[in-house]
Amino acid sequence: MAGALIVLAELGEADFAWLDALRRQHYPAERNRVPAHLTLFRALPPSAEAEIRRSLARAAARAAPEAWTSGVIDLGQGVALRVSSPGLEQVRDELAGEFHGLLSAQDLGPWTAHVTVQNKVEVKAVRALLRRMRAEFEPRPLKIRGLQLVRYADGGWAPLAAWRFRA
Repeated sequence: MAGALIVLAELGEADFAWLDALRRQHYPAERNRVPAHLTLFRALPPSAEAEIRRSLARAAARAAPEAWTSGVIDLGQGVALRVSSPGLEQVRDELAGEFHGLLSAQDLGPWTAHVTVQNKVEVKAVRALLRRMRAEFEPRPLKIRGLQLVRYADGGWAPLAAWRFRA
């Protein structure tokens, strides 16, 4: 949806650098228009921006949730790292309640927290990366610093605002 608002969990600096490097290494360069990210909501209506900002500010007024990588996901045409975080799931559930009536069909469905490192590639490349990443996988803690609001713009994102969780 053109101009749609997207809500992300803001990753800690070191974790973002690691995940973004993985994404740049494995995502087709011609299609990689956004950095590594952990999406909470994919398409909220721009007309609700003020309400969404208020909700995100309230949601961030708490301690940062613990999070960690917990597996490697086969996306069919790509690979992602699963993220586990009961605290972040709670934040998302609360926000979904506040955003009732604003959510797209995709955002209403079940949420699987993940960071995509490869997408839209041939199955042979997916299978090779899955084998390698699964063989090398070890759970790793992730820092979740806050919540971000961005606007979809021409295949990329325009950052709008960020709210940090309390330390």
